[in-house]
Amino acid sequence: MSFRSSSPFANATYRRLFTAQVIALMGTGLTTIALALLAHDLAGERAGVVLGTALALKMVAYVTLAPVVGAFAHRLPRKGLLVALDLGRAAMVLCLPFVDAIWQIYLLVFLVNACSAGFTPTFQATIPDILTEEETYTKALTWSRLAQDLEALASPLLAGLALLVLASSDLFVLNGLAFLGSAALVASLTLPRARAPERTGGWRANLSFGLGIFRRTPRLRGLMALNVTVASASAMVIVNTVVIVQDRLGLGEGQTALAYGCAGIGSMVLALALPRLLERVPERRIMLSGGLLLVAGLGGAPFALGSMVTLGAVWALLGAGLSLAQTPAGRLLRRSCAAGDRPAVFSAQFALSHLCWLVLYPLGGWLAGALGVEAAFWMVGGVACVGLSLAAWLWPREDRLVLEHIHAAEDHEHPHVHDEHHPHDHEGWEGPEPHVHPHHHGAVRHAHPFVIDGHHPVWPTR
Repeated sequence: MSFRSSSPFANATYRRLFTAQVIALMGTGLTTIALALLAHDLAGERAGVVLGTALALKMVAYVTLAPVVGAFAHRLPRKGLLVALDLGRAAMVLCLPFVDAIWQIYLLVFLVNACSAGFTPTFQATIPDILTEEETYTKALTWSRLAQDLEALASPLLAGLALLVLASSDLFVLNGLAFLGSAALVASLTLPRARAPERTGGWRANLSFGLGIFRRTPRLRGLMALNVTVASASAMVIVNTVVIVQDRLGLGEGQTALAYGCAGIGSMVLALALPRLLERVPERRIMLSGGLLLVAGLGGAPFALGSMVTLGAVWALLGAGLSLAQTPAGRLLRRSCAAGDRPAVFSAQFALSHLCWLVLYPLGGWLAGALGVEAAFWMVGGVACVGLSLAAWLWPREDRLVLEHIHAAEDHEHPHVHDEHHPHDHEGWEGPEPHVHPHHHGAVRHAHPFVIDGHHPVWPTR
């Protein structure tokens, strides 16, 4: 098969990494279904409570542990870390067939997702180092989005076919094998070495560094707010689709899968259009337009609950909005940090986005149960509207990459390589780059692509 040079699949390393991602995603999808069946076997009518608690623990693992791994990932061999985390996920999943108590489900789900909290953002931060051209990287983001949507559509079908000949516990074994396959693919690669970050400080400074970049970078503050809008819409679709289709419309599991499929198809259609769209339209306009579609879809959903046709149309609209609002985020993260800080920043986004889901998943379900589905859509839609308004306010219309700024003269030491910021001489004892030694920076006024880092702790104001 031949690929155009701008296709990410022209890069052999990316091809294998993408294959590893797809294999792991499909395995995870099978485990989601097997976990629901296991919860029913152990808890009966309380299966929903067990499954909801397990998913909440998944989010807790993501929110608490992703920043920890991101803060210190640069100190570990990248390939070794990814392989070890895949092996850890495989080991935990392969224990699930032997579970005979609910607490064991909670423990294993937490441990599996503790590994995923390290694996996923580290994996995401690796791709920009492999695909250095923005056009190619944008297409890789599209393929990643398509893989996630296809997993959501294909996993129920694959699980149904597998259950015709296998026991439900065998789905955990298939997922374990998938993680082992992913580990083998990653182990076969030569990954680019992660660049050491040019920052100093103890473990607390490292732990908070990625979140600090978000807090001090205007476009990333906008992304933080947009995460609320994204989580509002996706939570309502995921939590309440089964209630609407089976309780409100009186239909079956096939129609429930069809409704989820409408959201997936809407997402995939827009994902395919995004690379060309991003060549002509800036990310801010595209992502805020996606947020506007989500707010409109949440506001219109109460009027679409009477039939599968109208429900499917609104779900497709929400899927399209999710794709527009989420997929370009990788480009923002890539251009908003130095190469050595990517693991910390991608991990911060991973934790912040899942924190929003941790709050909005139970909120969407509780409001629907207490006040009715229509009221839940309007109230969660209000939350989404607030998130979108904050994103539009925090993210400047004129989002320039190159900014003029002033550096005062200073003497300090930190890990560095010799670039435009470090043109100083050496005496010969300093060792190979990156290295640490006292050095002087003269006062300077200049302009370059600006990111928050050790030399640029504050965003310049005009």
